[in-house]
Amino acid sequence: MTREDLEQVLSWRNDVEVRRYMYTQHEISLEEHTRWFERATLDSSRHLLVFESGAVPVGFINIHEIAPGGIADWGFYAAPDAPKGTGRRLGEAALQYAFGQAGLHKICGQAIAYNERSIKFHLNQGFHQEGILRQQHFDGQQYHDIVCFGLLASDRPANT
Repeated sequence: MTREDLEQVLSWRNDVEVRRYMYTQHEISLEEHTRWFERATLDSSRHLLVFESGAVPVGFINIHEIAPGGIADWGFYAAPDAPKGTGRRLGEAALQYAFGQAGLHKICGQAIAYNERSIKFHLNQGFHQEGILRQQHFDGQQYHDIVCFGLLASDRPANT
C-alpha cells in the first residue's frame, strides 16, 4: 500500500457492508485514515498490502507481527464491488506472502461471531478455530463473542 492508495482503501473501509464487521464501525475521515497510515508505515512489524486482480486494486490486507518468532495478526477486506471469488484469492495471496516472503510462522485471525462469512472463510483457508472470547466486543449496544483462528506455516501444503 502506498499513499496513492489511501483514498481508495478508505472508501472500501467506510462502505457500510465492510464497516459492519469491524471493531470500530464509525465512518473514518481522510484525516484519521492518513494519521493511521503514517504511523503504520513507520512500524516495521506491519505489512500493508493492496491486492490487485488484473492490475486493478480490489482488496486490502494488514498483517501485523505481534510477537517474536513470526507470530502475526491479520485483517483484510475486499472492495465492495469486487468480483465474486476475490476474497478467496486475496486470502490465498496474503497467506502465500505471509509464509513465503515475510517468513512468518503463524497467522492469527478473529471474527465477530455474527460474521459467518469470515468464520467460513478462515476455516476454508485451513485455519483452526482456537477459541471463543465470550462477550469480548461491545458495539455500543450489545456484547458479541469473538471467534479466534490460527494457521501455522506447517499447516499449509508445500506448494502454496
